Amino acid sequence: MILMRVALKFAYNGKNFYGYARQPKLRTIEDEIINSLVKYELIKDSKLSCFRSSSRTDKGVSALGNVIAFNTENFKKEVLNKLNKENEDILFYAFKIVDDDFYPRYACLRQYRYYLDITNKDFKKVVKGLSFFTGEHDLSNFARVEKDKNPVRVIDNIIVSKLERFLVIDFFAQTFLWNQIRRIISAVEKLGCEKISQDEII
Repeated sequence: MILMRVALKFAYNGKNFYGYARQPKLRTIEDEIINSLVKYELIKDSKLSCFRSSSRTDKGVSALGNVIAFNTENFKKEVLNKLNKENEDILFYAFKIVDDDFYPRYACLRQYRYYLDITNKDFKKVVKGLSFFTGEHDLSNFARVEKDKNPVRVIDNIIVSKLERFLVIDFFAQTFLWNQIRRIISAVEKLGCEKISQDEII
């Protein structure tokens, strides 16, 4: 058989997982996916297949368009149905045979959506607080910055819409830091509840 590199696009409901990345003795999206790929003989293990993911999400966070890539000798379109039957919280909906050096971490743009309950919060102050984060900023105080990681990031755009009692907040950027969105939301939520002032964010 001919060795090929395959990219799969998928969505998942993160509510029942302890995040995306594999963790010992915890249920994660990555672990479920790798186990399913091994079960259906698409890969033998993650290292030999050069298994890679485009993005990692925190506990409880969902995704609509994550991507994985791996090397395999045994891929057919029909296998997507088997993978989807394996776990109702993960849905594979697209695939492509890609170049041997395809690395899904090199995304041009990522979108992160957050639903914020604005009950008893000042809507205008929340939106104003979000506007402070567009463009390039040192986010050392608004992320969990890993060792040797650059804390400076660019948020290309933040789009806000209202859905009943929720604000639907879409962040667009090429890369995000660990816990970046969660901490930004925490800050603007406190601003909307008048627990902090604008000066404490800027």
